[in-house]
Amino acid sequence: MKQKRYCAAFIVVIVLVVIFLILNLCIGSVNIPISEIPKILWGEGADATYGDIVREIRAPRAVAAVLLGGALALSGYLLQTFFHNPIASPFTLGISSGAKLVVALVMVASLSYSIQISSWLLIFAAFIGAMICMGFVVLMSKVINQMSMLIVSGVMIGYICSAVTDFVVTFADDSDIVNLHNWSQGSFSGINWDNVAIMVVVVVITGICVFLLSKPISAYQMGEAYAQNMGLNVPLFRIALVVLSSILSACVTAFAGPVSFVGIAVPHLVKSLFGTAQPIFMVPACFLGGAAFCLFCDLLARTMFAPTELSISTVTAMFGAPVVIYIMIRQKKEKME
Repeated sequence: MKQKRYCAAFIVVIVLVVIFLILNLCIGSVNIPISEIPKILWGEGADATYGDIVREIRAPRAVAAVLLGGALALSGYLLQTFFHNPIASPFTLGISSGAKLVVALVMVASLSYSIQISSWLLIFAAFIGAMICMGFVVLMSKVINQMSMLIVSGVMIGYICSAVTDFVVTFADDSDIVNLHNWSQGSFSGINWDNVAIMVVVVVITGICVFLLSKPISAYQMGEAYAQNMGLNVPLFRIALVVLSSILSACVTAFAGPVSFVGIAVPHLVKSLFGTAQPIFMVPACFLGGAAFCLFCDLLARTMFAPTELSISTVTAMFGAPVVIYIMIRQKKEKME
């Protein structure tokens, strides 16, 4: 019975990813008939204008939404496992904001001195920022016993980093302020195939590493004492969780800026859909769920008030925040019972 539910749930999320992917390719300022998509993909008999729009603008953006949405959901799942807290995520713990700050510093410095920076450098800068904030959060977790206070501390770190980022962005050249501002609000726009190639390398390799940790994660979820009895090197495992979640979060921040609530909402939505917390199912399911969620939100961000485009974080917050509120209410009820 459970196997049937898992198969049905995987079919649902895969179908959602495919549907939203097609809609992202078809819908926009220029609506493209769905019949044109196969022609464009195969390069046979397609309208030249439609082909350019899909291949150069919409397709790389949609693929980026798949990869970065999946990366965010996985990062949130790892952090929730690490802290044993259902509302831990790169956004709530200030990790995304720390990554954003260091990337903004690098971008502004490079623009000031007319230096061309690579995508790999941006990812590395974001990783450094994420690790610094993660270090602060881990140190506070040793001092603060209440997980709710740890989350509040993470949010405060995020606000501080965001404030410094906004301060730094004001000193960018006028011609670059718009791009920096859009990036700092969170957006999948402007992504090209070169960026996507780098995302594939980082996200796929990291995602495979996370999947290979499914068995240790399952043991760790049973408690640190149980994991140690099963032969797991807990300190080393915790470091692996921190590094992998930071790499995933850094990749997202480097290319799309901070994207809120995906890392919290998606793992819980997926867990409810599948009816299990087993990592061997949750890891691929979280990735697919994050991909579908971000494709859907990006579609709304582009089309809801076209030609004006909303930041991706605005839309993800609309759907993610209610999930967080529901989680907190459910936790309160469980404690009272």
